[in-house]
Amino acid sequence: QVYLEESGGGLAQPGGSLRLSCVARGSIGSLDVMGWYRQAPGKERELVAQITSGSTPVYAESVKGRFTISRDSAKDAVYLQMNSLKDEDTARYVCHVEGTTGWDLGLDAWGAGTLVTVSS
Repeated sequence: QVYLEESGGGLAQPGGSLRLSCVARGSIGSLDVMGWYRQAPGKERELVAQITSGSTPVYAESVKGRFTISRDSAKDAVYLQMNSLKDEDTARYVCHVEGTTGWDLGLDAWGAGTLVTVSS
């Protein structure tokens, strides 16, 4: 079984920064894609950023130039550095990974999410 441990959410002022962390724990074979989604109240879940095992990042247009995704494969971790935060970044941020388990089964796991609130 694989579970995701998220941290780093909280309250930030507009223009401020936060850094989210997500560590995959359990029997892991490979983590081919790691990423972050977010869901604001009354809105659908949307992809924020994701990064492949080859470290190729993909960003939502709304966060390009402000957010940076990175990963530490040795720690099975993915990070999201969020700068120049805006009110509209307020949401629950959820970590997601795709890959294989230690038994070579398909892996598609979601974290519980961490709340990010941007407000003055």
